[in-house]
Amino acid sequence: MDIADVHKNSKLLIDNVPYNVVDADFVKPGKGRAIYRLRLKNLFDNSSLDRTYHSGERVDEANVSAQDKQYLYKESDHYVFMDTSTFEQTFITEEQIGEKKNFLKEGDVVTVLMLNDRAIDVTVSTFVNLKVVRTEAASRTATITAQNKGAVLETGLTIDVPAFVKEGDVLKIDTRTGNYVERITGK
Repeated sequence: MDIADVHKNSKLLIDNVPYNVVDADFVKPGKGRAIYRLRLKNLFDNSSLDRTYHSGERVDEANVSAQDKQYLYKESDHYVFMDTSTFEQTFITEEQIGEKKNFLKEGDVVTVLMLNDRAIDVTVSTFVNLKVVRTEAASRTATITAQNKGAVLETGLTIDVPAFVKEGDVLKIDTRTGNYVERITGK
């Protein structure tokens, strides 16, 4: 693939390792060929890499596919996902999932990025609904500003929520930031 066709979220294969393009900058100097600066994220170990290319150069596109799979359970340091049509199970390490583990509930359907037959990344929904299992007591002081308190969700994630949230409430959480959006239901 020509370097001019590379954009954010393209998947490239560099030295037989798949990378996701996190950022792509195009610079056209007064003289000479255009320069493409890429910030890449290794899809195996989440390390970062910066590369510079000149116009006309070619890069290898990674042959990746996205498959919808259902999250079943966690077994030691692996998460188990199942293809709902073939019932084939896929194991993904906790390191590969990273912070997305805080938004996975058993039975959720997520998108798993596959390179050949190897799972390399998981994409969760932008918003998820999680139940509050424990909250701190809200303080009644300084009511001029908004009151927040800590809450532990069913996945183990701890976030700040408004003072009116109680145990048993179901909250809408933004998975991009990990922040509270709104209360869906009360007890």
